[in-house]
Amino acid sequence: MESDCRISVCCLRPRTLALHLLFWGLISLRVFGAALLGEEKASVVETVATPCWQVEEFVVSTECTQCSTFQSKSLVACNPTGYVEKINCGKSNKDEYKSCRSTVVEERLFWKFEGFVMGLTVIFALLVVLRQRSLDRQASEKVRRQIESI
Repeated sequence: MESDCRISVCCLRPRTLALHLLFWGLISLRVFGAALLGEEKASVVETVATPCWQVEEFVVSTECTQCSTFQSKSLVACNPTGYVEKINCGKSNKDEYKSCRSTVVEERLFWKFEGFVMGLTVIFALLVVLRQRSLDRQASEKVRRQIESI
């Protein structure tokens, strides 16, 4: 009596298993690598003096704009995102620059991500259909061979 290989991991072909391992290995490397880089960046940021906008109330003087070439080289706040906003801290009345995210860039990234996910959905749906057809063909061949042997 044959086991049903549709649900068993041990029935995967070596090539398929290798592709799965490679795919999930790359995914985990990407996730854990980003987490490690985030921790390194956080430790570097903590060594700098605390900006006034983190400890007191502030008012945004200039909305989020893209950094100019000069600002990119002179302002530390331009490094994380490439965009800054000018803020005025309440108590100390200091003007400082704060890194910010552009809504236009964020929206563009969101739609790129959505397109990528939809593309993957179509690809994997096609793969499922093709695999199901292959399995159906194999099952009908098996039944045909069994009927012929009678």
